[in-house]
Amino acid sequence: MQPIQIHDVVANEFGQVNDYIVSQLSSDIPLIEQIGYYIISNGGKRLRPLLVLLAAKASAELDKPKLDQAIQMATIIEFIHTSTLLHDDVVDESDMRRGKKTANEEWGNAPSVLVGDFLYSRAFQIMVDVGSMQCMSILAKTTNIIAEGEVQQLINCGDPDTTEESYLKVIQYKTAKLFEGAALCGAVIAGASTEYQEALRHFGMYVGTAFQLIDDVMDYTSTAEEMGKSVGDDLAEGKPTLPLIFTMKHGPKDAVERVRQAILTGGLDQLDAIINDVQNCGAIEYTQQKAQEQADLAIDSIAPLPESNYKAALTALANASVKRRN
Repeated sequence: MQPIQIHDVVANEFGQVNDYIVSQLSSDIPLIEQIGYYIISNGGKRLRPLLVLLAAKASAELDKPKLDQAIQMATIIEFIHTSTLLHDDVVDESDMRRGKKTANEEWGNAPSVLVGDFLYSRAFQIMVDVGSMQCMSILAKTTNIIAEGEVQQLINCGDPDTTEESYLKVIQYKTAKLFEGAALCGAVIAGASTEYQEALRHFGMYVGTAFQLIDDVMDYTSTAEEMGKSVGDDLAEGKPTLPLIFTMKHGPKDAVERVRQAILTGGLDQLDAIINDVQNCGAIEYTQQKAQEQADLAIDSIAPLPESNYKAALTALANASVKRRN
């Protein structure tokens, strides 16, 4: 099952999510709508709202009220994700995302941060309309943990002694936690059993971790066109991702020194040499293996769910997370 088929099993519901997203960008302030439309419409697979829909449909039958709530919840997840992207791009001083200028590059830092705040608050307005205290509790905790992950990543920047364990904690907090929240809230909205909720919660965490591991691999294996951002962005920010951590632990002495200095200084002066170092010491294969392990755990975690096209799509989504090129 290819990615387009993953979307096809909830094509109608996914279209309703897109329509609802657009309707919820409405504001009396034109700049909010302008930036909101720009960032929301700027490509992206919308994996997190997709995960809400698949989790809901895979775990229980949805009547019309539950389906409406699932569509609202998918929008909430997308707004939270988009707001974090707006804030991340300001913090990272990024100028390109998904092949286009970032909002902060186009309009400046202040409008980007404030529109990010608008999307966060609009997400919680919709959450009140949904009326699920359990989902409100899940996402209140989720957004708090995401913020902690972002701060910890900031602390790790420029630190070449960051451990693999610390790195994994960061990506589980800042990336995988929202995947987890999306899957869990989908199950909760559907009225799924506690067993199914737990299965999907684990699925989301494992898939989100695999997704970020491959994202970090692509910084050293893909072109700017494939990624939609500049090659070496992580290195330029001094981020000690797993490919770099592995290289410093297992690479030859000259490679270790190059990577350490690049993380310390956040420079790209030796980018080509470092890409070769990472590719030649087994770091790419190691990180891909770790991602595959997470995808396998994700697939195993949903074994209790009944067989359906939705469960098959979740399995395909886990496999696709480690095979993507963008």
